[in-house]
Amino acid sequence: MNTIQIKNLTFKPYITKETLQTTVKTIAERINADYRDQEVLFIGMLNGAFIFAADLLKHINLTCKISFVKMASYEGTTSTGEIKEIIGLNESVKGKHVIVVEDIVDTGLTIQTMYHTLQAQQPLSLEICTLILKPEKYDNSVPLKYVGHSISNEFIVGYGLDYDGYGRNIASIYQLQE
Repeated sequence: MNTIQIKNLTFKPYITKETLQTTVKTIAERINADYRDQEVLFIGMLNGAFIFAADLLKHINLTCKISFVKMASYEGTTSTGEIKEIIGLNESVKGKHVIVVEDIVDTGLTIQTMYHTLQAQQPLSLEICTLILKPEKYDNSVPLKYVGHSISNEFIVGYGLDYDGYGRNIASIYQLQE
């Protein structure tokens, strides 16, 4: 893995595609064990979690459905601090086991908004699954049951994560090179 250039920024290798696939499989095995003989509704957070959610579902051996919502708080490499719901959920969560699939949780603002919105609809259970967590920035307001990797407060791209919409298609994760 070599450095890559996206627009005006250079990124260095951070998490390999092989490591990501092992992480995804491990998370899926935990979910399969926790929800054995249960039906689960997965809710993927667009745009970033679409690759993670697709790979995760390939390893899920449960009766399940998936739906997607789109919320945004980033412009460039920083959060705006405001959540914009762009595409809403068309699926009832009442009385269902729900797992929200997120690409990255940093401040927790997006996941907090989503969690409280879904909680008001009375799911049977509601859990959060994230590939990446930035614990230094996270406010811990919502419990995160399934976490793939905890990282420092670095800007990353690849595997669904982007910089101004670019880099989502990269199979590995790269970190901004200062």
